[in-house]
Amino acid sequence: MPLRDHFRPPVESKHSWDSLHGGWPMVIVQKLFPHLPEGFVAVPNVHLGAAFEIDVSTYDTEPPGDVTGAGELSGISGTATYAPPLPTLTLETDLPEQDEYEVHVYDERHGRRLVAAVELISPSNKDRPESRRAFVAKVAALLQRNVCVSLVDIVTVRQFNLYADLLEFFGGSDPAVEREPSDLYAVTIRNCQSPRRRSRLEGWYCPMQLGTPLPTLPLWLDVDLCVSLELEASYEESCRYLRIA
Repeated sequence: MPLRDHFRPPVESKHSWDSLHGGWPMVIVQKLFPHLPEGFVAVPNVHLGAAFEIDVSTYDTEPPGDVTGAGELSGISGTATYAPPLPTLTLETDLPEQDEYEVHVYDERHGRRLVAAVELISPSNKDRPESRRAFVAKVAALLQRNVCVSLVDIVTVRQFNLYADLLEFFGGSDPAVEREPSDLYAVTIRNCQSPRRRSRLEGWYCPMQLGTPLPTLPLWLDVDLCVSLELEASYEESCRYLRIA
C-alpha cells in the first residue's frame, strides 16, 4: 500500500498527522517482538515537547518554611548564607521543545541496556535550525553510545534531510543521498568499532516517495545480531486502526 501525505488534504482534512505518529510506535513494537531474541524487549515512547507542563505548585501541600527557623530546628545555628554574584548573562530565549515519537529496544541481559532506537521524525524536529541541531545532537549521542538508530521521515511540510545533517555533523556524506536526494526517507545508522578502536558509521538509506510502499530496514541489536524493521507492515496496520484510507 502507498505512503500517504498526512500533512495535506485529503488525509490531513480527516486525520491529524500526530494521530498516526502517536499510534505507530506501539504497532512497531508489536511487529518487532516476534523477531526479537530472548532477552531483548521493545517499548514505545511518546513525548510531546510543549504540550504538557508540570505545575510544581500543585504538589506543594506545605507552605515554604523560614530558612532561619529550619536551621534552628535541625540543630544548625549561625550558618552564613552564600550570596552569589550577579550573573554574567541574562537571556530570554525559547529552548527547542521537540515532540518525540520513538521505539526503544533494550537488552535485559545486560542491565536493560539501550541497544536500538527507532525515531519517527516530527515537524517540530525540522521546523527551526536550533530544532534540527538539537535532533542531530540527540542522534549523535545515541550513536556515540553504540546505539543503532533508525530514522523514519514522512514529514512533507518541512524540506530538510536530517540524515544528511547528521552526516555533516560527523564530517561525512552518503553517496546514496547525493544520488537520490529526498526529504522523505528511512535510514538505519550504527556505529562500529574498527580494529584500531576508531568509530565507523554504517548507514542503510532508503529514499521514499508518496504513493509507494515503505522499505524494510535492518535494526542492529549487537555487532553481529540484526532483526528486520518492517515499516510497511506497521504503517499499514496503523492506518487501518485509524481508518486512514
